[in-house]
Amino acid sequence: MSEGTLRRKKVDSTTALAIAEAVARIWIGASSAVRGEGYGVLREGLARYAATLFIEKEFSVEAASEERARQRMAYASIAKRDAPLARTTALDPTYFNSVGNKGAMVWRLAANLMGRDTFLGLVRDALGASQKESEGFTLARLRTVLNERGGAAVKSILDSELDQPTDMDLLIGLPQQEGGKWIAALRNLGSFDTKVTVAGVTSTGQSVTTEATIPAHDFAQASFSSPAAITRVEVDPEKLYPQLDYDNDIAPRQIEVSGSLGEVMRLFGTQDYAKAEALTKQLLAIAPQLQEARVLFARALLAQNKLDEAEREFKQLADNRLPTPSTLAWTAIGLGEIALGRGQPKEAARLFGEAARADAEYAASLNARAARIKAEAAAAATPAIDESVKAFIAQLDTAIRSGRQNEIMPMVSPGELKRFVQQVVGTQPELWETRVLRTEALSANEMAVDVSMQTRQLGADHSGTAVFILAKVGGAWKLNGIELFEVK
Repeated sequence: MSEGTLRRKKVDSTTALAIAEAVARIWIGASSAVRGEGYGVLREGLARYAATLFIEKEFSVEAASEERARQRMAYASIAKRDAPLARTTALDPTYFNSVGNKGAMVWRLAANLMGRDTFLGLVRDALGASQKESEGFTLARLRTVLNERGGAAVKSILDSELDQPTDMDLLIGLPQQEGGKWIAALRNLGSFDTKVTVAGVTSTGQSVTTEATIPAHDFAQASFSSPAAITRVEVDPEKLYPQLDYDNDIAPRQIEVSGSLGEVMRLFGTQDYAKAEALTKQLLAIAPQLQEARVLFARALLAQNKLDEAEREFKQLADNRLPTPSTLAWTAIGLGEIALGRGQPKEAARLFGEAARADAEYAASLNARAARIKAEAAAAATPAIDESVKAFIAQLDTAIRSGRQNEIMPMVSPGELKRFVQQVVGTQPELWETRVLRTEALSANEMAVDVSMQTRQLGADHSGTAVFILAKVGGAWKLNGIELFEVK
């Protein structure tokens, strides 16, 4: 990939990683076919490892660290029910989470033991050799090459990480002063010995590190020679080892990140924004680069009408070199709400439009589209509705109210929305009325349609909004997808 490919315009982290992974897969598969047992560890895991290196080079070490943290959090959610990587197949429900995220961690761990340049050179050599033979590029071939060069240490790591389910859990205790040194107890619940870095922070804020080896299923100690008190310690601060639990790696124990994010969302649901602000502050003290926490912090400030503070946080998020789609969307929504509150509906509508185009998660997209319609109305700048779309929606309503599949199916793209049609036919609506609120051309033959709906099915009334995607086929519109559906 050329160095300027992703720098021509600001991209989100999901897009950057996807492009880099696609290029890495081409690199891995260009010489020969990736095949054999454990192929996913190469196609997905090795590609993700290489893609994260690209992010580190093109964007920053911090951006790569944040991406690795997401991979780690995603894998931790399934680590306790994961199968051995070398035997995991696409039929396993944990496949993509496992081979992509743990796979990337395993290759990073091997590269750390051997040296990154040495590791990548051996991968290139293995690819080149496989091109000349019919065997193809296999996990077995790469492991043989790495074992020959890396020796017993690398072989032990790869055998454990690829052939056994994850059982590693590293623990650290509170530092205690003993004979002029500060000692922290270590424990390894895993089935192989680990050589780890242990980081400490003194009472004066100085960072210190030491090395330790923790035998399998055993205890060890980390020793710091420091005149100042060691107040905080962390085992494996770079998080090289895949683990079952990362929350006991630090002493004193801190709040658990993924669970705390869930608690913040619960507080948002109960509109307890002051507590949400306080909890996100704690999260940011632990992980200042965690975009999800900073977004929630800014939103909590905005919900409490702390506009200047919220604006400062949202602008800081907007300057992130590699934002997530969710960050892009909620940042634009937040700044849009501030603009709307300050009597700038035209600017608000523009920002809400940016949020709608960020292709973020459901809640952000729903919020952005509704807010854009409101802001455009306030600015007297609602786009003209496409009359052909309006007519099609009216015809679709009539067909749905008929409850006859032979009338509905011609108006739906073949193979699409089969379940939706079956549900409509199975419970013929007593009422089905759709009002077009906004139309937006996505291409010459595709249209996004924001609608409000009133329905009555089986005697129960429902209302809400939806976003339909229409496609023009043979000069006529067809319902091609339902992007959002909030009719309750």
